[in-house]
Amino acid sequence: MSISPITIQDRPDHSQDLVITPSSSGLALKGSITVPGDKSISHRSLMLGAIAEGETIIEGLLLGEDPRSTAQCFRAMGAKIGKLNTKKVVVQGVGLGNLREPLDVLDAGNSGTTMRLMLGILASHSDRFFVVTGDNSLRSRPMSRVVKPLVQMGANIWGRKDNALAPLAVKGTTLKPIHYLSPVASAQVKSCVLLAGLMVEGKTTVTEPALSRDHSERMLQAFGAELEINSKTNSVTITGQPTLRGQKVIVPGDISSAAFWLVAGAIAPGSELVITNVGVNPTRTGILEVLAMMEADISQENKRLVAGEPVADLRVKHSKLKACTIGGDLIPRLIDEIPILAVAATLAEGTTVIKDAAELRVKESDRLAVMASELTKMGAKVTELPDGLEITGGQTLKGAEMDSYTDHRIAMSLAIAAIVASNTSTIHHAEAASISYPNFVTTLQQVIT
Repeated sequence: MSISPITIQDRPDHSQDLVITPSSSGLALKGSITVPGDKSISHRSLMLGAIAEGETIIEGLLLGEDPRSTAQCFRAMGAKIGKLNTKKVVVQGVGLGNLREPLDVLDAGNSGTTMRLMLGILASHSDRFFVVTGDNSLRSRPMSRVVKPLVQMGANIWGRKDNALAPLAVKGTTLKPIHYLSPVASAQVKSCVLLAGLMVEGKTTVTEPALSRDHSERMLQAFGAELEINSKTNSVTITGQPTLRGQKVIVPGDISSAAFWLVAGAIAPGSELVITNVGVNPTRTGILEVLAMMEADISQENKRLVAGEPVADLRVKHSKLKACTIGGDLIPRLIDEIPILAVAATLAEGTTVIKDAAELRVKESDRLAVMASELTKMGAKVTELPDGLEITGGQTLKGAEMDSYTDHRIAMSLAIAAIVASNTSTIHHAEAASISYPNFVTTLQQVIT
């Protein structure tokens, strides 16, 4: 009986190692797969369903740890959210402004989206007191980027390091409308301010230096909010105090999860994969644009609209990649995909430069530092830049002992790199993948030929 090239090993500290041993002929990936529901849309459907009137039905919800944290927080404030599953989740909303004061601290777990978006909602709930915390990683991640605009609106928020770090205490109050000029292109900052603006009398505007993902705008409009969008100035204006009504939300596959398979199919000789039902919202398809620049063989098939979001099936075949420069306005549209693009760059002909991505230093890990250190262990030539990476491609990767630093995107990126390495790789803390992709390892085992 042959031994699987991909195994999970449990460790005494309850963490897991992912061990990948390529055969002498390499590991090709073939087949048709689906990926988990879009994390951004999953969060927003739970949140808006909780504060809308009536019933919201969600199909295709991501069952990762982050959306579970969102569901638990809003249950604690009175929303009735059924058992989470991928087929049908029913949310009975409480109506705008009617979340109750929770009896305990709200725990956002590892989810920055949960904490940052929820702060906008909580700040406007007058005369109610909330405390929000998270795990060790989240308590070290900067919250000042959302606290500052909320304070400009009149919010009462206290926290560590001059209100920059969780745990954060919020005393809800009546907020005022503002026009916020965001220093960063961040969907989390934009969404936080727009959600705060829901309860404000008047118009609240957010202007960004570049366009960030627009899932909040699409879903707010679907639930009944009045928005004005100016694409020329990257501005969004929300008119406060609408009536939000529950909706049916169909969550497409997450392109950030599909990205691992797109790169895997492109770099592993003999591979051909179809990833079905993937959201291809133009504010999220930077990964497709960069892989096209790298001359990857990827096609979009069966394009369609599902609940207002563009969706397609993505077919990828192995090809010889070329280096490119990744930066500027592309970065907000592929910020989560940079770790896996760094893997692609190690095998591309030429030198790839990633810049304008300092945001990656304050994710679940310092993703620039970690990808540089772990890929270097595999023999890659990676230079860490203040805001990015310089990667000399065309290298032969060798197996190594690596660590995910409990970062889900690092764990999965290193796993894809290990597929094309010359010998065995071990990735510590591989269980982190379950945060956004609970069946990642199972799917990897299924498509390996």
